Amino acid sequence: MSNYPATLSFKDKFYAYMQLTRFDKPVGIELLLWPTLWAVMLAAMGQAQQRGAVAGLPSLKVFVLFALGAILMRAAGCAINDFADRKVDGHVARTKGRPLADGRLSGREAIAAFVVLVLLSASLLFLLPISVFYWSIGAVVLAFIYPFMKRFTHLPQVFLAAAFGWAIPMAYVAVQGTPDIWCWLLFIAYICWTVAYDTQYAMADREEDLKIGVKSTAILFGRFDIVIISVLQVLFLLIMGVVLWHYFIATSLSIVPIFGLALVAMMFTKQNSVCATRKPAACFQAFLANIWVGRYVFALVALSCIWTTFNG
Repeated sequence: MSNYPATLSFKDKFYAYMQLTRFDKPVGIELLLWPTLWAVMLAAMGQAQQRGAVAGLPSLKVFVLFALGAILMRAAGCAINDFADRKVDGHVARTKGRPLADGRLSGREAIAAFVVLVLLSASLLFLLPISVFYWSIGAVVLAFIYPFMKRFTHLPQVFLAAAFGWAIPMAYVAVQGTPDIWCWLLFIAYICWTVAYDTQYAMADREEDLKIGVKSTAILFGRFDIVIISVLQVLFLLIMGVVLWHYFIATSLSIVPIFGLALVAMMFTKQNSVCATRKPAACFQAFLANIWVGRYVFALVALSCIWTTFNG
């Protein structure tokens, strides 16, 4: 039962919607935004190389549109996630203060927010090739179904990764006209990284999830959680290394960007050391540390693209 009055003030309602869409917590925005921009930058590199140039940069229009799309679709995903979890969030200490769990917003309002955000995101597609629109349908479907997967499978993190990673092939379609093998390798790398960090997130709620019957990779992996997270992180580094090798080996940077991934390996090592305690707060902090992975890899990719564009 709600502890709030039947009619909230505009300020309280506005804040409730901010919480529903997580605009008050930009962590998730960054975890989706940066990989989307990796794809935009690397797709532009691939397009330039197809034309015989050493390197190239994306247009500002495509860069901005995909950044805005990532922000809006992440917010939409949060709204539908809270709708799916509205009956269980109140039983979990970390989520019992969410606006649907405490009664400040209704399920109908969450669905309306999801629809509005999806439509806003879809409106950006009018400025992109029609083929991107067709590919976007997959993103919407995945964003809608993934929150419900925790009722049916221990792999909801895989559906989350696919939903938010779908921006990667969309970026390649927008820039190159079609996804290629390097696009799908980048997509797989993103899947590995996302399942790893979202498992850390799920580890923070594992005991409570077990009590209420919610499934997750943290529960599935059990005592092998850290080992499997480490394997996924290694796969991410290996695949990203192959992708960077493809795009930069023939440039003046050669294998320098690949060596740049060493810092990511150090970040992962620190995360796993923290997670080894399996304390909820420690696992959540390890999850949050992935913001810096996203930021750093974007900086690595962006600076490498800019350098090779102007220095060959």
